[in-house]
Amino acid sequence: MINKLNIFLNKKILVYGLGKSGIASYKFLKDKSDVYLYDDFKSNIQAVYLKKKSINYSDISKIEFDKIVISPGIDLNKCKLSKFLKKNKDKIYSDLDIFYAFYKNDSITITGTNGKSTTSQLLYEVLLNQKFNVKFVGNIGKPILSIKNVKKDTIFVIEASSYQLEYSKIFKSKYSVILNLSPDHIERHQTIKKYVKAKFRLLKNQLKGHFAFVKRNDLLIHKELRTNKLKSKIIKVDTNKVDIFLDKIKNSYFLTETNKENLSFVLEISKKFKFKNNLFIKTIQNFRGLKYRQQVVLKKNNLTIINDSKSTSFSSSIGVLKVNPNIYWLLGGIPKKGDEFNLPKKYFSNIRAFIYGKNKNFFIKKLNGKIKYYDFYNLKEALKKVLVIIKQHNSIQQTILFSPCAASFDRFKNFEERGLYFNNLIKKYLNEKKKINI
Repeated sequence: MINKLNIFLNKKILVYGLGKSGIASYKFLKDKSDVYLYDDFKSNIQAVYLKKKSINYSDISKIEFDKIVISPGIDLNKCKLSKFLKKNKDKIYSDLDIFYAFYKNDSITITGTNGKSTTSQLLYEVLLNQKFNVKFVGNIGKPILSIKNVKKDTIFVIEASSYQLEYSKIFKSKYSVILNLSPDHIERHQTIKKYVKAKFRLLKNQLKGHFAFVKRNDLLIHKELRTNKLKSKIIKVDTNKVDIFLDKIKNSYFLTETNKENLSFVLEISKKFKFKNNLFIKTIQNFRGLKYRQQVVLKKNNLTIINDSKSTSFSSSIGVLKVNPNIYWLLGGIPKKGDEFNLPKKYFSNIRAFIYGKNKNFFIKKLNGKIKYYDFYNLKEALKKVLVIIKQHNSIQQTILFSPCAASFDRFKNFEERGLYFNNLIKKYLNEKKKINI
């Protein structure tokens, strides 16, 4: 039964941004309120049903909207409606807020700088195999408002970005997770302080009886915890204790520091649910991760090839740089503002870097004096050079690591397109068409 006091019922609402989440918001609200649509790019309003409800830029200020639902990708400081939004900040909400207004289901919401998607996917698979009625939504691609057949016992696993949380006002999650924090998206949030505060909205909105899982030894998390009074129970996850559990299974996917950390959180969250231990271990044993996230695409003789196209910062690559032998590291793209390379010195001699792209000077500056490097015009040329070197030393264990530490928009639509491009290059140059894990 819908609560008549629901803040999104019988209102005049502007949905701004017509990507996946914006369209899902419109479809969800269209029979519940008077909904108007706007997008900075007319190309996003091609469908007839969207055109009927879209309004012109000049008409927006003439309408008194009750609520503004904004897509996560819209930057308040750089969009066409910037002035209008700043005047109406108190009316801005997110799709997470709409979800919370209509559903009071238990949710496990996962955020952090690195590992959100993998941890969310792993937890989803664990819950699914334990026969829970579970839905997986959020930043990974399926908008939360597009989900159908929601029942009272449905549990939501939500991957939430800082962009989504920044605009959320009323959203609450019984189980909230901050995996880790390091400088990220500074070009959007402007300062690390604002980035951390966006993440901590998730914890600040929690109620008494809720649970917040955070990394025990994370400096930014620890600092923010000291400055906030939170209602939820804080559970500090020791990511170093996971090795005891890993002795029970054989899954090389969890050898990296990053994936051990992801597993640590799932283990801690699992204590709040009555899981069958044999099914739980089986799920972890069989987990293969997500595409383009430290994904082993070829393992043959002495050569291992890892596609980590999802890597958009140095911090997301550190774990995988620590565990593989004789690494030929391919990196390049659009670097993150404020990004720093903090790999311990003892690993330097095991790595050679192959830097490519128009922003290669940024990476050269960060690695100079630490790691031997070569620079190239593009990824294709860099990979060619790596393959020449590998053929000269094929009697030893070697690793080709594609972990760009940068955004993909210099040449690609997204990290998935970049990852697929890399796989196709490997297929072409190694003639391994059937063995590449696409």
